[in-house]
Amino acid sequence: MFDFASLRDQFPGLQQKRDGRTPIFFDGPAGTQVPQRVIDAMVSYLTTCNANHGGMFATSQESDTIVDSAHQAMADFLGASSKDEIIFGQNMTSLTFHLSRSIAKVLKPGDEVMVTRLDHDANVTPWVLAARDSGATVRWIDIHPEDCTLDLESFRKQLSEKTRLVAVGAASNSVGTINLPEFDEIIGESKRAGAWVFVAAVHYVPHGPVGLPSVDYDFLACSAYKFFGPHVGVLWGRRELLETLPAFKVRPAPDALPGRWMTGTQNHEGLAGVAAAVDYLDSVPVATVGPFPDRRHRLIEVMKRIKYHEERLSARLLAGLLERPRFRVWGITKTQDLEFRVPTIAITAKDASPQAIANHLASRQIFVWAGNMYAQEVSERLGLERTGGFVRLGMVHYNTADEIDAVLRALDEL
Repeated sequence: MFDFASLRDQFPGLQQKRDGRTPIFFDGPAGTQVPQRVIDAMVSYLTTCNANHGGMFATSQESDTIVDSAHQAMADFLGASSKDEIIFGQNMTSLTFHLSRSIAKVLKPGDEVMVTRLDHDANVTPWVLAARDSGATVRWIDIHPEDCTLDLESFRKQLSEKTRLVAVGAASNSVGTINLPEFDEIIGESKRAGAWVFVAAVHYVPHGPVGLPSVDYDFLACSAYKFFGPHVGVLWGRRELLETLPAFKVRPAPDALPGRWMTGTQNHEGLAGVAAAVDYLDSVPVATVGPFPDRRHRLIEVMKRIKYHEERLSARLLAGLLERPRFRVWGITKTQDLEFRVPTIAITAKDASPQAIANHLASRQIFVWAGNMYAQEVSERLGLERTGGFVRLGMVHYNTADEIDAVLRALDEL
């Protein structure tokens, strides 16, 4: 599917040696490595046009052009109809708290918001607090513990004309579930009930295409450091909502989009890196018939190829883990259902804590995470919180079959 050597060569982090070993980065769900072009873009910004917004002088105008290119790049990546619908901030969590504060101003006692037990807490607590501050009620969408998919019956039973907002993740950052089978129903039913839909796509966007015009949700948030960029958060919202919801901002800030939602001076060098990260994805070679009409269509095709390739990585790792009954895999494991998971795999062992497994792998320069991954509801629902959570093995498209085999050998040595 890809020329792996040329792709991996673009990531300086993948070339380093530690204690004589080449590290294996299975920590991608918490942040990926970045290609050289992202580093170069950020260095170039700081070297040549480091200036604040809106000046009449050359460096400020050049800086504004770079920031504008980041808005357009993310509009192309997500499929937004306008770059003005793209809001940047410190990270997804901060942006979600920012938006939830505004939505709390229009909620009232008797209203209801729905969150899931599958999500990262950044798509739970902001809405729980918004409900608390407004006197609204929180409803919880449960999961099926056997495969960590959303329980649609739980959703249907609780959705009503009182529901004002449904917050759901596109993919689980803990167990890898992609909520595609449930998405159409959740979004369609929510919209028919008159509710807004907020989608946390942080964990999905490195692994597959996002198509905003074709999906009827109202807000989407993600983070660039999960798709080969710097630490920057991204929020998309429907124009009519971004223009009418109360925005908490300083008085001199503009009322027009996107400025009314972008509080304070932005991370301009980071935004240069965001544009470069999208450029990297746009450069991934794909074989297709005929030219692409624009960057948006090419990015869709690239992300489709990435998703297909990563399903093969998942299949290899899952097959190896399922051959080792010492370990339990949480989430989807059936080969025919791999399209409904990203290559993020949670495991526990009968005779070793998650922290012990992670330490063992770290001693071999294999980087993984242990704990609840801020997906506290999942960890509690599966009964894992009291025993330290789980180990998360997270891959992206630059990982290889050889690395998977090395991880399995290292697990055998535990």
